[in-house]
Amino acid sequence: MKNIFLVTFLLLGCAFGFAQTEEELKSEMGPKKDSIAAIQARVDAIQAKIDALPGWKKGAFGTIGANLTNFNNWYAQGSPNNSSGNIGVTVNGFANLQEEKFFWRNAMNVNLAWVKFDDKDDPDDDDSFRQASDVFTISSLYGQKLSEKFAISGLGEYRTTILSNFNDPGYLDLGVGATWTPITDLVVVIHPLNYNFVFSKNDAVFESSLGAKIVADYTRKIGAVNFKTNLSMFQSYKSGDLSNYTWINSFGYTLWNGIGLGFEFGLRNNKQEALNYALNGPNPVANATFDNIENDLQTYVLFGLNYAF
Repeated sequence: MKNIFLVTFLLLGCAFGFAQTEEELKSEMGPKKDSIAAIQARVDAIQAKIDALPGWKKGAFGTIGANLTNFNNWYAQGSPNNSSGNIGVTVNGFANLQEEKFFWRNAMNVNLAWVKFDDKDDPDDDDSFRQASDVFTISSLYGQKLSEKFAISGLGEYRTTILSNFNDPGYLDLGVGATWTPITDLVVVIHPLNYNFVFSKNDAVFESSLGAKIVADYTRKIGAVNFKTNLSMFQSYKSGDLSNYTWINSFGYTLWNGIGLGFEFGLRNNKQEALNYALNGPNPVANATFDNIENDLQTYVLFGLNYAF
């Protein structure tokens, strides 16, 4: 009986000892986490100074998302025998030149995706991968500095699709105005004199016009995190129906050897594209006009593996 009490006492003592050890270790961990955060803050401050130095800064990161499935005799669903998949790729690249009296910033965004759904019991369906999203944007901004934060600038930006209907439509913005750089990684462009050239075979819908161009871009790399958000907006002086904006947000987190997780989502509002789809889409509306169409917000989302160059 004494042995049982002794063993029980020893077990309780060991458990209590381990509990104390765990609490002591956790209490020691707190200050070390604070130290790591302080070190990271100093590293980020040094990196910000490096980014502000004259010369070229280049970089790129992208995301690949894929999902492939195959079903045989899966009777619980409407098409028990099918194969499906979707593949998406995004690339964000930049090449920026920073000098004492001027800067030159160049950027590119590409988002391509394909989907397929093959019903094996339907010999007439389309079993190939079809284009799902198609975004291609390049821009070049030159600024002559008036001060550290303000510059007189000129911008050229081109947007189109490349998998299908290349340059139909295509948008080329050329304009001049001012650029504000309140911090190293944020650029705000305000060009009150900008011409929006629209290239398309459908001249009855797409029209070029004079207007104002506003661009806000924030690109940052903090340790293993790559982040970019870009808002590009055109406000036509002729008609609000000719105005448009695109807002793209990209995020990448590197886990190992440049490989990690990536996420990108984009928003777009373009009434000319909405009218063109209403007139020439799969269900055309013969009497569609700018006044009676539904100009729904355009969106896309991509999540997958990320690679930082």
